[in-house]
Amino acid sequence: MVDRGADPKAGSMTSLYSGLAIGAVYALVAMGYNVVFLASGVFNFAQAQYVTLGGFVGAVAAGAHGAPMWVVVPAGAVLGGLAGALQERLTIRPIRGGDGGGHNELITTIGVAVLIEGLVLVFFGPDPLSVPFPGGAQPITLLGGTVLPVEIALVVVAVLVAAALALFLRRTSWGLAALACAEDRDAARLRGIDVRTVAVGAFALAGALGFAVGPLVASKTLAVFSLGTAVALKSFVALALGGFGSQAGALFGGFAIGLVEAATVRWLGTEFGLLAVFVLLLGVLLVRPNGMFGNAAGRPA
Repeated sequence: MVDRGADPKAGSMTSLYSGLAIGAVYALVAMGYNVVFLASGVFNFAQAQYVTLGGFVGAVAAGAHGAPMWVVVPAGAVLGGLAGALQERLTIRPIRGGDGGGHNELITTIGVAVLIEGLVLVFFGPDPLSVPFPGGAQPITLLGGTVLPVEIALVVVAVLVAAALALFLRRTSWGLAALACAEDRDAARLRGIDVRTVAVGAFALAGALGFAVGPLVASKTLAVFSLGTAVALKSFVALALGGFGSQAGALFGGFAIGLVEAATVRWLGTEFGLLAVFVLLLGVLLVRPNGMFGNAAGRPA
């Protein structure tokens, strides 16, 4: 809860920073959703649980054993990539018969999310674990408000990841293949693109992203087994708000929801936070049904 002290300006700025930081978390999860959705047509609700797993990897490796983050993050990315590829191979491909689209995959990804959350609870327990942030935990005074170093890092990382993914999708052969699959999977297949390889690559990339940012997210929220459930829905709303297919849209949607949520909690109370998020979504979709950065064809913006 944000401190509602005697200085309204200081409290407002602190709420702003907190909202941007939690919005960055929503944006990072939404970007993982986007990568998989673009390349395979599957909405992977287990993406938020990958962030949870990455947070616990960071808590055990960095918090309990003192491993440096420059080791924890790439190691987590490798584990996440393997987990994502395994999810596609074992739970998605058999349902869709090797390739092609469908709607049953959504239920499967929800099942994977529930399974991961249950396994985390069994192996790590219900108690939150801390992940030390290399930049320290001393608040910084900025423009009258206070901000934690990890909150600054979250915002910076979210912006950099959005830019990197956008460039990767449009400047690499795999990225262009993924965009071709997003346009028309059948046409991409006829042009010689292996849509199954593109799909497993998307799951691996999204899994690597989730695990890699997990320790940073956990430095802000703590590593707790229910983290994925707490952010999954709002990250989906962030993507719908920004527009499916657009990494800039995912970034915009995440920040917008984080700011609205923080302002609502500060001025109206915690119980109104989620309501305000959905009011914002409905208001935007009434004006732009495909989101702020989406388009009518549902293609990448």
